[in-house]
Amino acid sequence: MYFNTQRTISMSRKIYLNGILLAITLLWACSNMQNSSMLLTVDQFYDKLNEMNDAQVVDVRTPEEYAQGHLNKAQNININGSDFDSEIDKLDKNKPVFVYCLAGSRSASAAARMKAAGFKTIYDMSGGFMKWRSAGLPLSDDYIEDTGKGMSMAEFNKLTNTDKKVLVDFYAEWCVPCKKMKPYLDEISNEMAETVTVLRIDADANKKLLSEMKIDGLPVLMIFEKGQMQWRYDGFIEKSDVVARLK
Repeated sequence: MYFNTQRTISMSRKIYLNGILLAITLLWACSNMQNSSMLLTVDQFYDKLNEMNDAQVVDVRTPEEYAQGHLNKAQNININGSDFDSEIDKLDKNKPVFVYCLAGSRSASAAARMKAAGFKTIYDMSGGFMKWRSAGLPLSDDYIEDTGKGMSMAEFNKLTNTDKKVLVDFYAEWCVPCKKMKPYLDEISNEMAETVTVLRIDADANKKLLSEMKIDGLPVLMIFEKGQMQWRYDGFIEKSDVVARLK
């Protein structure tokens, strides 16, 4: 009788503990369902945006980038600004929010912070404003097309048509992978100076050139030999892989 009683108590405790674990799991699942962040292509982002009359659209780039062109009805809340958290708190967390940056990395960070802040539904634009613009999707009414600022294609062709191999680095100051790659690109410039020229091109200052070269994300590396592109890589890459391509 004693052992049966002990077994009954043990079984009851197990059922009780299992019940608690199930409740915790369900609460966690419900929380994740209620607070979701979805990564959409620019076309999906555009279609979803058009389905809603009162959409909250947030451009998380710098004010300088925003001034050069943005989506209609987008408000600028700089992800790197000290007031980012206080500004997003002014939005309605129960309504969907659409977030984007230039290429996608900053908006991903913003979406994560918004999710943590309690926003129910967040739509993050994959590829950002660069892909949106290259896809020919609508821009703000006050957008002024780049009419030729920065390096021309003729100038680019001249710089890449040399006796040395030319390693071209398309970068931006705000781009985290670009910053990580810069030190080793400087090393390559010094270590392989006799055979390689490193040409770094600021994406923000050369929008027309990037558009002509079909570049819609950063960073991008290219290797040219006598004016002909021999290799291209989009995204972060280690130094050893780049050096192997240059030998």
